[in-house]
Amino acid sequence: MDGSYTEGEHTAVCGKRQQFGSRFLSDPARVFHHNAWDSVEWSEEQAAAAERKVQENSTQRVCQEKQVDYEINANKYWNDFYKIHENGFFKDRHWLFTEFPELAPSQNQNHLKALLSENRGSEVPACRSSEDGSGLIIEAQHSCSSVSLGRKTQPPPVEENVTQKLHHLEVCADEFPGSSATYRILEVGCGVGNTVFPILQTNNDPRLFVYCCDFSSTAVELVQTNSAYDPSRCFAFVHDLCDEDKSYPVPGDSLDVIILIFVLSAIIPDKMQEAINRLSRLLKPGGMMLLRDYGRYDMAQLRFKKGQCLSENFYVRGDGTRVYFFTQDELDALFTTAGLEKVQNLVDRRLQVNRGKQLTMYRVWIQCKYRKPLLSSTS
Repeated sequence: MDGSYTEGEHTAVCGKRQQFGSRFLSDPARVFHHNAWDSVEWSEEQAAAAERKVQENSTQRVCQEKQVDYEINANKYWNDFYKIHENGFFKDRHWLFTEFPELAPSQNQNHLKALLSENRGSEVPACRSSEDGSGLIIEAQHSCSSVSLGRKTQPPPVEENVTQKLHHLEVCADEFPGSSATYRILEVGCGVGNTVFPILQTNNDPRLFVYCCDFSSTAVELVQTNSAYDPSRCFAFVHDLCDEDKSYPVPGDSLDVIILIFVLSAIIPDKMQEAINRLSRLLKPGGMMLLRDYGRYDMAQLRFKKGQCLSENFYVRGDGTRVYFFTQDELDALFTTAGLEKVQNLVDRRLQVNRGKQLTMYRVWIQCKYRKPLLSSTS
């Protein structure tokens, strides 16, 4: 592996992980006293060196024939990845509850209630936000991986016969999975459930319903056969984010939150905008799209060798999976073009430390929150 899969699991402080940007390295001599440091400033020399490294590893591009193969067979490469690693590669992302409190209906209820009360007419029937959610309790003992809880001998029944209308990506409003829920979350690129299962385990609100999809049928099968999977609260399905002809199993204006965690970077840049446009149409007015992904000059980008570059800032790993490295402006353009309003667009420059090997690793991630505007009273 080239290291570009590393998502940067955040360390806990006093039993609860602090939001990024709260641990600063003021004394370089103390660099190995913690596993990670926040908001690390790069020197001009370091930034210039990173730029030179990217220019160097981008000079030799992958041949067009191979590029076509990586695009056409992208699902095969991800299926192979999950067949090899199953549920043992990524850790559960409990840090998401700190960075994205929108994932907790009770914490977000007042915000959504205020937004949606301004325009009740824009909601899909039976798609109200939770008004008195049960809350989300995060405990230190969640350090064990939920996806290692075991496999079911038989996969649970999956709702396949969903009434769908491809025109305008509409689905019958009273027949889709989770139609009775009042708070709906969709994770795109769910992998083996490292986000979905922590959400389900820490929130017992019966009005919450979580959707999750992945390009890899192997990954979705691992989610569905996990002992923590509950089809009455979750619907896992195979979906190609770039397939414009395949609809999602929910109607437009029906989701409160859409999560994109290290997934947008895995698709070809030319298809990113339409993918975001389609997802935007699924959000309720006032709904939020949450993203965390690789930033320009991240350590993983600098580690690529010549011959692995597909196009500018877009690379292929040794296993055939691909990754793009964003700037803030690029992501802002994608979201705003889709009609969303910026709430947050931050760079997380983090210095990770391997204290055993005395190594330092400079990571760059971008974290975004973009909201779908409320419809005007005249629309």
